[in-house]
Amino acid sequence: MDKRYEVYALADRHFYETPDRAAAAGQQASPLFGTARREVPEGWEAARIGDWLTLTPPAAEAAPAQGWKIHASATRANADRIAAIVWDYCVPRRIPFKFVPGPHLLHLRNTKYAGRDTSGKFVTIYPADEDQLHLVLQELGRLLEGFEGPYILTDLRWYDGPLYVRYGAFARTFTVDERGSLVPAVRDGEGRLVPDRRAPSFQVPEWVTLPAFLEPHLAARNTTTVGELPYRIEKALHFSNGGGVYAGTDTRDGRKVVLKEGRPHAGLASDGADAITRLEREKAALEQVAGTGVVPEVRDWFTLGEHRFLVMDFVEGRPLNSFFAERHPLLTPDPDPEAVARYAQWAVRVHGAVERAVAAVHARGIVFNDLHVFNIMVAPDEESVFLIDFEAAAPAAENGRQVVAHPGFFAPPDRTGADVDRYALACLRLALFLPVTTLFVIDRGKAAHLAEVIAEQFPDVPREFLDEAVAEITRGAEVGAPAFVRPADRPHSRDSMVKAILASATPERDDRLFPGDIAQFSDGGGLGLAHGAAGVLHALAETGERHEEGERWLLAHTDPSPAGTPLGLYDGLAGVAHVLDRLGHRRRALDLVEGILAEKWQHLSSDLHGGLAGLGLVLGELARTTGESELAERSAEAADILVRRLAEPPAEKRRRRAGLLRGWSGPALFLLRRYEATGEARLLAAAGVALRRDLECCVVREGGALEVDEGWRTLPYLGDGSAGVGMVLDDYLVHTADASGDFAHVREGILTAASCRFYAQPGLFQGRAGMILHLSRTGAAPDRLAEQLDGLGWFAMAYQGQLAFPGHQMMRLSMDLGTGTAGCLLALDAATGGTAHLPFLPPLRRPS
Repeated sequence: MDKRYEVYALADRHFYETPDRAAAAGQQASPLFGTARREVPEGWEAARIGDWLTLTPPAAEAAPAQGWKIHASATRANADRIAAIVWDYCVPRRIPFKFVPGPHLLHLRNTKYAGRDTSGKFVTIYPADEDQLHLVLQELGRLLEGFEGPYILTDLRWYDGPLYVRYGAFARTFTVDERGSLVPAVRDGEGRLVPDRRAPSFQVPEWVTLPAFLEPHLAARNTTTVGELPYRIEKALHFSNGGGVYAGTDTRDGRKVVLKEGRPHAGLASDGADAITRLEREKAALEQVAGTGVVPEVRDWFTLGEHRFLVMDFVEGRPLNSFFAERHPLLTPDPDPEAVARYAQWAVRVHGAVERAVAAVHARGIVFNDLHVFNIMVAPDEESVFLIDFEAAAPAAENGRQVVAHPGFFAPPDRTGADVDRYALACLRLALFLPVTTLFVIDRGKAAHLAEVIAEQFPDVPREFLDEAVAEITRGAEVGAPAFVRPADRPHSRDSMVKAILASATPERDDRLFPGDIAQFSDGGGLGLAHGAAGVLHALAETGERHEEGERWLLAHTDPSPAGTPLGLYDGLAGVAHVLDRLGHRRRALDLVEGILAEKWQHLSSDLHGGLAGLGLVLGELARTTGESELAERSAEAADILVRRLAEPPAEKRRRRAGLLRGWSGPALFLLRRYEATGEARLLAAAGVALRRDLECCVVREGGALEVDEGWRTLPYLGDGSAGVGMVLDDYLVHTADASGDFAHVREGILTAASCRFYAQPGLFQGRAGMILHLSRTGAAPDRLAEQLDGLGWFAMAYQGQLAFPGHQMMRLSMDLGTGTAGCLLALDAATGGTAHLPFLPPLRRPS
């Protein structure tokens, strides 16, 4: 579960949205601090940029492009006062600064799963030089003496107040990093642009000297260590903004323990409780349920520095979620009926053990409040269970609501006290068989549909087991008619999806046209193929629907493009150029490509998503359609660079990614298309080398499915898994005889991986729609394709009465190509007689 998505699910009930926007039309926007409502000083400029309100003095006195910046942290209680003090200090001295303008935004920056690299940063001040830096720290430090705030992990603290310092960029400047991504930049000692590192630890760039007045503060920072503790910390199990969780050993008796850390003022819950408060709650709850045999026992409680630590017994076993990948019977095309029956019996037994554990906790007067598959440890006997992570637990007598929850088990607002746990237990009944209960945060009525699917796929599950769960989940909910996708319904389904996409459009907005993945809120993310307007317009056009208003929006928002917009095919401007050219807007496409070629594009990564492979494909296509020789030369240059990179020793398998978007299959696709255009045999040979690099990263799972091995998981998907490799492999085999047959078993293994009964998400790049596209393109058996189309219906949702699909993490709907409805539309069209396809992957040419 990617916790970033929870923040983007707060502001709108249908779509991922930036948290500073109102949740619905007519709702009041989040309140601002009084300081943020002040009149802008004469001659200054004020602007809202993301979470920040920036204040800049007249341009002649603007700050340098980079240097030592000052951050101030704050709590909700003192933030407005700190902002006022900073304003009153900086404005007379004409020092530029910015601050988070409202309490809601400040809270979100300090929640448990907020980014650790940005947490705590409430104010940023930009001194002109080191002398002014020192002066501001001294003078403002005295003004803010005694004010508290969360520790800023990226920075060096000034004494024990809320001020911190870090060297970094002041102006928005970007460069291509060693992974080929466009990232914020600073200039090094020789004037070269290099990445502006923002890891959650204080670092001084190698070409920068730490000012002498900061040296004592660095020394003080390094004095707190764990060396004197009676515990040996052996492994970090988990990090959040609230602190870490560590496995270790009590050196006094050799007992295995878990140490859980709480940072003051950080890791906030929805009720404002910080990590230390929540850790205190966990300690109290565990002590109250001690001796039940279903929870870890408390062993110690101490403070180190300003951080609090709770020490508990280490619970042997594995979290319940880890059993799905190895035991779930639907992770194969043809589940063994006996395996299905055994799994159903085991899952019902485990659920019974969890119910008994929760009952034991309730009997001690405690509500768990955060029951989900990651917080249930299954003992080595694989039958008994333990409950862990009690930081959200509360006395049952309080009859309170949830303040922290996994989205797939998040109780509706009307559930309080023990009913919160009963709701989660009901969700668990369904999640054990179809772990997609996150859909319930969009529509609890989906529970009835999922229960029907479970009854069909797991006939041994008692019907009352499912019906009781549905009744609990839907209690008090308005349940509408479920939406379905059936192959025979293609015209209706296709038209309904198009209507949903068009109904979601927001041409009045500048940050995005169609709602999609949270990536669209990054620099330029609302424009591109994967998650932005270009991808949706591509899918609509491929299925016979031009959207002229959307095209006008994309033209307006690329004149000019936002600063920092990535350059690649799926993440940025190359993809936008390709779509605009295909839609007849060639002049704008050429303008965008001209801007790309003015950058250091040769340093881009090799991949298709944002690198040379995708850019080379766009350059080659534009060269073909326009006849411009320079574009052809640059496309050839990109191919030559990739061929040279292929000649270098590959990175270790564990350090490299495989697949269509970020592996070597993308370069293989580009080299194949160059071979088709030029007939150069070396390019075909290089494409084979590139494909084999990705295949080296694949493994065959039990049952014969060939998937990309990432070390901790295997992936069958179109974007980062084996299905994408298979699409390029099919094109490669059109041009070369596989005399040795060494690819025959590979193709079969990939087809098996793309034919499994269950996938966790519907999307094109990381879900079932990608399997549908691959199977339809490669000519799979009709019954396999029909199974996948039926399975896509498991995720079908309604938007304004039309058919739509949830995006990545499935907490909100999405309309984009990579994760949402546009991608499902494209796949459905390809599978039911249409010709829709991804860029540069048209319907497969069969070998003659």
